[in-house]
Amino acid sequence: METDDLYQTVVPVEMGDLENIPETAATGLAILAERLERLVALCERLQGDNRLLREQNQVLQAECVALREQNVQSRSRIEAMVLRLKGLEQAL
Repeated sequence: METDDLYQTVVPVEMGDLENIPETAATGLAILAERLERLVALCERLQGDNRLLREQNQVLQAECVALREQNVQSRSRIEAMVLRLKGLEQAL
């Protein structure tokens, strides 16, 4: 079979404005379109994941700030108790 015979057996596929594209090109375009759709879907999923992670990060940062403040308050109370205990010890 010669190369000319191969090209003669290619049948154009109807695709709207792309009616005159050979089947191999149409297949290539279909594959490209499928990959593009998957890429778009992946981007949308990643954007959603990113949004969710940013929200979780904000919640965790707020929790961290609250815990640090609680730690400072606890430390102050413990230091005050230690000073009172030392004062009581010296009074005895």
